Amino acid sequence: MLTEQQQDERVVLITGAARRVGAGIARHLHARGLRLVLHYRGSLAAAEQLAGELNARRADSVRLAQADLLDGAALPRLAAEAVAAFGRLDGLVNNASSFFPTEVGRIDEAAWHDLMGSNLKAPLFLSQALAPELSRRGGAIVGISDIHAERPMAHHVVYNLAKAGHAQLIRSLALELAPSVRVNGVAPGVNLWPDDAESFSEAVRAKIEASIPLQRTGVPEDIARAVAFLLLDATYVTGQILAVDGGRSVAL
Repeated sequence: MLTEQQQDERVVLITGAARRVGAGIARHLHARGLRLVLHYRGSLAAAEQLAGELNARRADSVRLAQADLLDGAALPRLAAEAVAAFGRLDGLVNNASSFFPTEVGRIDEAAWHDLMGSNLKAPLFLSQALAPELSRRGGAIVGISDIHAERPMAHHVVYNLAKAGHAQLIRSLALELAPSVRVNGVAPGVNLWPDDAESFSEAVRAKIEASIPLQRTGVPEDIARAVAFLLLDATYVTGQILAVDGGRSVAL
């Protein structure tokens, strides 16, 4: 386990950090003493509010970086900005993710581009761009996968495929970047319901919640604690994906 002084020096980039789970991860890692680069795409106001909140707790400990992760040319620039923010980078959390249904018969190129781009392509190319810096620092990558990478969710074909690819990316990068960089993943179950209330009706939500062995949905802090463990404490763990789902995956 790292000392407080060592953690104070470390810098982590979190993609999709302005809201929801990403913001929860940011708050928890910041509380652990890390400096952060918070990536956002369009949620500038939320990103600025979060950065202001965290910098008020510890001055000049958080910087912002904007990029559209679906733009492949933006990824090397984002990587360079993340390293330049504090002059080093020790960790990457591939959190940003699009999520929406894609039923067979209605799948189009736009949905494929969005879901594969955010959940698989961007984590691959961003990890690749940051691999030299993370190797120099003996760093770590944590990807946010999904329990549906192994147990597909109905009507979400492309999302299932993208998360399955991300899970395999985690294992592949663990092999390719060893021994200098550890790569692991967290697979949430039901953490936060989508902002779109129509995606899951109240009846469907109640049925899902009743099926969770721990009898509650997750909260961002549940994911954040697992991310922190894999980034900071699990120094002999790589290539693993930890389900943080209240036991739902064993009940599916």
